[in-house]
Amino acid sequence: MNRINQLFQNSPQNLLSIYFCAGCPTLDGTADVIRTLEKNGVDMIEIGIPFSDPMADGIVIQDAATRALRNGMSLRILFDQLRDIRRDVRIPLILMGYLNPILHFGFEAFCRKCTECGIDGVIIPDLPFREYEANYKAVAQKYDIRIIMLITPETSEKRVREIDAHTDGFIYMVSSAATTGAQKDFDTRKQAYFKKIQDMNLRNPRMVGFGISNKQTFNAACSHSSGAIIGSRFVTLLNEYKGDAGKAVAHLKEDLEQG
Repeated sequence: MNRINQLFQNSPQNLLSIYFCAGCPTLDGTADVIRTLEKNGVDMIEIGIPFSDPMADGIVIQDAATRALRNGMSLRILFDQLRDIRRDVRIPLILMGYLNPILHFGFEAFCRKCTECGIDGVIIPDLPFREYEANYKAVAQKYDIRIIMLITPETSEKRVREIDAHTDGFIYMVSSAATTGAQKDFDTRKQAYFKKIQDMNLRNPRMVGFGISNKQTFNAACSHSSGAIIGSRFVTLLNEYKGDAGKAVAHLKEDLEQG
């Protein structure tokens, strides 16, 4: 069974997924960050592929991507860094990046490399659902790679149900139609959106992302889904602690417990 499916089967609530950008703050720190996050109880990890023109990312992750590219990070280097990661890492690993560098690498070659490295899923924010179905789904399935689709408050119920019917793993529920970035709390409109999706009784589990950084937002996300994805706050802490993932994740978990 794919590790993503296994995770949601075994631990369906209060899951914590952490995003960081490969190559930031240092080029060669990717594997150490992954191992440290797993040792500190993180349930799933999203590894960002840096790109020069991100569409969905706020200033924190934009800056991280720029820094990673200046450090020399590329997909080929990232795959080389991940080559032996499954010798000791057991939790699901997901690559998150934009279509341009993946197509430049070659989509099937990319999926093949993901399988070789033990990557379980991929999030491509600028891959339209119809394009995924027509041109990419069969190849991803061939390599047992879960393509995780995003939904927002503006996604129609019909499209949500189509995504649910034709994808596997989980649905990435974006908290708002905005870019990434930490927020202090979710307003009543966002929480109503979470509940609306929850009440649809979808086949796939859901994870909430964008804007989660503290106890309030984490708990709100978990009350209407299987868990939360935290990116910008962890990236900020990782930079503040100069790449020390242990200190960064300890600080983050303190924020999630104490508010």
